[in-house]
Amino acid sequence: MEYEEQVLVDQNFPLFSRKTKPTTKNPVAAPAAAAAAAENPKQQLLKETNSSPTPNHITFSDLGLAEWAVQTCKELSMKKPTPVQYHCIPRILSGRDVLGLAQTGSGKTAAFALPILHRLAEDPYGVSCLVITPTRELAFQLAEQFRALGSCLNLRCAVVVGGMDMITQTKTLMQRPHVVIATPGRIKVLIEQNPDIPPVFSRTKFLVLDEADRVLDVGFEEELRAIFHCLPKNRQTLLFSATMTSNLQTLLELSANKAYFYEAYEGFKTVESLKQQYIFIPKNVKDVYLQYILSKLEDLGVRSAIIFVSTCRSCQLLGLLLEELEMEAAALHSYKSQSLRLSALHKFKSGQVPILVATDVASRGLDIPTVDLVINYDIPRYPQDYVHRVGRTARAGRGGLAVSFITQNDVDLIHEIEAVLGKQLEKFECKENEVLADITKVYKARRVASMKMMDDGFEEKAESRKAQKVKMQNERKGRNKKQKRERVAKDV
Repeated sequence: MEYEEQVLVDQNFPLFSRKTKPTTKNPVAAPAAAAAAAENPKQQLLKETNSSPTPNHITFSDLGLAEWAVQTCKELSMKKPTPVQYHCIPRILSGRDVLGLAQTGSGKTAAFALPILHRLAEDPYGVSCLVITPTRELAFQLAEQFRALGSCLNLRCAVVVGGMDMITQTKTLMQRPHVVIATPGRIKVLIEQNPDIPPVFSRTKFLVLDEADRVLDVGFEEELRAIFHCLPKNRQTLLFSATMTSNLQTLLELSANKAYFYEAYEGFKTVESLKQQYIFIPKNVKDVYLQYILSKLEDLGVRSAIIFVSTCRSCQLLGLLLEELEMEAAALHSYKSQSLRLSALHKFKSGQVPILVATDVASRGLDIPTVDLVINYDIPRYPQDYVHRVGRTARAGRGGLAVSFITQNDVDLIHEIEAVLGKQLEKFECKENEVLADITKVYKARRVASMKMMDDGFEEKAESRKAQKVKMQNERKGRNKKQKRERVAKDV
């Protein structure tokens, strides 16, 4: 295990400050930093980097959890803590703020849910925990995991996301459930539109930002400020992510608690059991190669696959294309209604369809154990998005395959991904003449799929959605300018 270093945190800790103090890797300098931090104990950040597996003799009962929680872990076949659970659970139980950085599929949800439920069992009144997560699908999944881990507590867990009835959500919050799991936009709207909602969170003990690198994106600043405003200052703040960003490095506004930062690795990392390959192809035959690979799923030993695309339009079109090619698939993107999004995800998770076509709305945190293959139909713009996408397979020690379609426009992106990962992707071997044998059939199916999209009025829906988004952005800019003027006037 590496030594634990003490890092001073900026006293003011602005929410999205880019200013970070340099950390030292020199063990000799650590005592001096610790002495300086001791002068202001409320601002100590204890950092630990450790990629070692959990010692074999360690069990959940060694982490300080209540007996009922240990028994629940046994019933859920959780035999021993994963490294992120082993390091973070005792720190959370001791009252620290925690930032946990670990690979996808490493058990981060249980790392914060178990100690939260342990504390909840001691005082089961009011909203004990607010979890903020970037996508609706992840919010529903987190609720399932909380309910499973808190099954013996009669846990009341509420999901508050967009696309659902706000009156019903308001009534649910007024009943003060134990755990609230929300997306930033919807919870902000409810807080600001109903004066009875902020007091609901007046005794909240835990704030969790799951997939914290995405939640702390500057686009959510306004939402987070509204959320923080109605939470007590003495709460514990827990942040968990698979990738590190500059916003995460500034941690957020630390509460009065000393903070603990655990990272399983530095930089970006994918699991060793994941095989990562590429196919270099002309852009106009991507669909033909996709059809070829999907027709070989059985030969590859693949039970289910996720195909990632960059836009909602591509997602809808590919879904219709595969349907025309008589392949069972579900499409998941943000232009669909919430009920259709949940339906598509349920069909895939339950095994009713073996293929999910999705935008990056499905790249974060979703735990679908049987995903054996991830196809990057479009290469993501940022390396961290690649890490999250391929993290949908090879989870919890299992093997998996990720295949990326590279066109001449994607070469720089893939080189950047390889540089960040510290490894080169291998070539996916296939015979071009075999692949192109079905080119006529695929082209014909694509034309039919395009016509179906036109008949369904997809473009009109997309334009309407885009206009709504622009309107919301303009309204947000207007509010920000107004707030700025008010602050300036107040200072004068």
